[in-house]
Amino acid sequence: MKPHFHKVPTTATSSFSFRHDIKPNFGTIWHFHPELELHYIVKGKGIQYIGDTVSSFSDGDMIFLGENLPHTWRCSEAYFQSRKKLKIEAYVLQFLPHCMGKDFLKLPETQEIPSLFEKAKKGLIITGQTKNEIEVTLRDMIHAAPLEKVIHFLKIIQILAATKDYETISPGYAHSHLANISEMQRLDKIYSYVMANYKEEISLEKIASLANLSVSSFCRYFKTMTNKTFFEFLIEIRISNACRALIEDKNHIEVICYDSGFNNVSNFYRHFNKITGMTPLAYKKQYLN
Repeated sequence: MKPHFHKVPTTATSSFSFRHDIKPNFGTIWHFHPELELHYIVKGKGIQYIGDTVSSFSDGDMIFLGENLPHTWRCSEAYFQSRKKLKIEAYVLQFLPHCMGKDFLKLPETQEIPSLFEKAKKGLIITGQTKNEIEVTLRDMIHAAPLEKVIHFLKIIQILAATKDYETISPGYAHSHLANISEMQRLDKIYSYVMANYKEEISLEKIASLANLSVSSFCRYFKTMTNKTFFEFLIEIRISNACRALIEDKNHIEVICYDSGFNNVSNFYRHFNKITGMTPLAYKKQYLN
């Protein structure tokens, strides 16, 4: 999975991008873009990578992402198998902060919106009645006339700006440090390498060399950028992939342990329980019932 800048398609006849996706999967590319994004997953299961956080996603999740927040939704392997004929379904709204004009956010009536956009830089899970209200508006928006779409869009922003029905996804994400594109590219390079090699042993010397830093400088850099150590991040990636394998129910837990990059079962169980709050078997059962 190679993180990269993504250009959101736009047209001369629209101030923002809105679509209803029904397709085999969400792809695997970890990316970022200057547009904010409201992503409502009607159908789909897998692992999401947002900022410096890795977690599961499933049917009914609604996420609001701020500008330039790296993300991807990686579906379970079954979605990549043509014989399964599985489909994801999602409503996706993407827009630039100033899509309504540069002076729009300076109006006395819109003063809550910049605060919303700032909170979204760490990613928000939208819950409760707020999610239900926005879901209805998104569905109405699909077949709305152009001016009606704008009204629906403003209604969604109004609901989000006023709500307390949300949880922060990546509270420790040091977004301000990513304003420098060279730093973003360096972090992307590290993430890409880990995603491709998490099953193998990755030494600090190797990953520091990849980032063109000494080991001590790399440790300080990574902690500053992600608010966690490199090995904490590596373990989270390994556990997230173990979670996906448990959901797919293809192998025994011991096999999943070694396939995820752990070199002994007791170590795997300890880290799994620390991150998920349950045993691998309990995690597996909640998806099989």
